Amino acid sequence: MSFWGRIREDVAAAKLRDPAARGGVEIALLYPGLHAIWAHRVWHGLWVRGFRFVARLGSQLTRWTTGIEIHPGATIGRRFFIDHGMGVVIGETAEVGDDVMLYHGVTLGGRQREGGKRHPTLEDGVAVGAGAKILGPIRVGAHSVVGANAVVTKDAPPDSVLVGVPAKPRSRRAGEDTRAILTAPEYVI
Repeated sequence: MSFWGRIREDVAAAKLRDPAARGGVEIALLYPGLHAIWAHRVWHGLWVRGFRFVARLGSQLTRWTTGIEIHPGATIGRRFFIDHGMGVVIGETAEVGDDVMLYHGVTLGGRQREGGKRHPTLEDGVAVGAGAKILGPIRVGAHSVVGANAVVTKDAPPDSVLVGVPAKPRSRRAGEDTRAILTAPEYVI
């Protein structure tokens, strides 16, 4: 896909997931989550080519300007959207699939000091509510939803709903609305 094709795809993903979005120009110019993702693509490209200091420096500049910290070693899929991104942290070995959405204050962090895979993997279509913490080298299955302020420390199968501290997965109910899980009082800790 071309550079401009990816930009258009990202803007369309933001418009699809944010009911407050009014137009492509506004999204492209005023959404820090998109700016952080676009910058991450540059820094990640430098990281994998061995320009690690420059990539880290660039990621810190992006953090200072957007309030979103994405390590340049993290692997991010297509149509990734961060809504109200202030305080989002994505660690070095995190892997994020396609069509994933995070709200503000989400951490994809580590729990140990040993090398290797230390951060979570979010499969395609995962949505993570505000303030949630997903910690360690765990896997959250495709199309799962993590409720606001949940703390996830264990693997979850596809189509799960994860709420609580520590989060306990349950299967999504037929027709269950993702937005309701992310915002309804009965799901928020």
